[in-house]
Amino acid sequence: MRTPSRRRPRAALAAVAAGTLLAPLLSGCWTGAGGAGSGGDAINVLMVNNPQMQELRKLTAAHFTKRTGIEVNFTVLPENDVRDKISQDFANQAGQYDVATLSNYEIPIYARNGWLEEMDRYVAKDRAFDQEDILKPMRQSLTGDDGKLYGQPFYGESSFLMYRKDVFAERGLTMPERPTWRQVADLAAKADGAEPGMKGICLRGLPGWGEVMAPLTTVVNTFGGTWFDKDWKARLDSPEFERATRFYVDLVREHGESGAAQSGFAECLNNMTQGKVAMWYDATSAAGSLEADDSPVKGDIGYVPAPVERTESSGWLYTWAWGIQKASRNPDKAWKFVSWASGKEYEELVGDEIGWSNVPAGKRESTYANPDYRAEAAAFQEMTREAIEGARPTDPGVQPRPAPGIQFVGIPEFTDLGTKVSLEISAAIAGRQSVESALRKAQALAEQISEEYEGR
Repeated sequence: MRTPSRRRPRAALAAVAAGTLLAPLLSGCWTGAGGAGSGGDAINVLMVNNPQMQELRKLTAAHFTKRTGIEVNFTVLPENDVRDKISQDFANQAGQYDVATLSNYEIPIYARNGWLEEMDRYVAKDRAFDQEDILKPMRQSLTGDDGKLYGQPFYGESSFLMYRKDVFAERGLTMPERPTWRQVADLAAKADGAEPGMKGICLRGLPGWGEVMAPLTTVVNTFGGTWFDKDWKARLDSPEFERATRFYVDLVREHGESGAAQSGFAECLNNMTQGKVAMWYDATSAAGSLEADDSPVKGDIGYVPAPVERTESSGWLYTWAWGIQKASRNPDKAWKFVSWASGKEYEELVGDEIGWSNVPAGKRESTYANPDYRAEAAAFQEMTREAIEGARPTDPGVQPRPAPGIQFVGIPEFTDLGTKVSLEISAAIAGRQSVESALRKAQALAEQISEEYEGR
């Protein structure tokens, strides 16, 4: 596997420019004044609006700020919007935000560009943080080319299939221990209409490289496809890529949720919680919300590994992690927040105050040894850990890859490419164009990236 180039090609610069143009148009949920950067005893944190992040926001003042005196001003945005705003602030080193939620896709790239504060010196002094307790796949995914650490996971995840055990029992359906995608499609057809208004499965269709393209790319991998071959030739028009995409689009159109072209993680979580779908393929982190005390489907959900076709596994590897901007005026205070938000103490706090199934797991060995967590998260905790530890980011398919990544391609240009391709796929899901038309356009886009990388 070749290491992607360190220079910033034209497509990457265009992606950053797009983020710069979009960010001023976005609005967020503020809990304090952000201004042009933090100072004094305050830090500014920009993060995605996932449920566990919202819980963190609610707990911060009474626990972190009260103990340290450090005020935290949060800006909370939907996934696509937060990525645009982060790319603007960090690429320009504007310093408006001290800390942001970044994934294992962005962190190695941002580190390569010198946009992040390295964390090794903080970890060395902060023994209570216990870096060795972080699961190895997470540690590795947040390390830069230089071997230094640039991020700490808030939670880690892979992907798996969730299904309504009670509905399957009533319909006489049996979920295989390790299902194939063909079996899932058959089950979706049989579960469709099992209850009034219930559809067979929920699959993301919302545009975004981190939305519809995440689950779809895992399907592509296990069907034998790839975005680029080992020589950087674009392969979105290959029979394998087309077969996987057609399968995904047909499945969600025939047996998927209503409004699928506008459904992302949040919408599918809502559909599953409200009993509108019988199955859902998505992030393992969703299980905490499904099994929460106030969830209407608590105890009714079964969990099995990500469906496969030609590979032994197909689950992705992902973490929403904390990155500290290099231009931060308060890096020491920023680390204190990161240490608390990713530490054992915070997990204990969530377990005690909200419930152990809500703990932002998937990142620490100690979590899976905790008897309280194991008891409350018994339905999904072992499956989650197995999925994370079984993920293969450097070898996710049936052929060699030129860059790491399971549900993404680990190059700067993928933000722009993946988003543009996602718009075409979403249009196919909405019925506005055929899969052939979508992939023909997608191939042309990918070939522009091939020209940048071929021969390296």
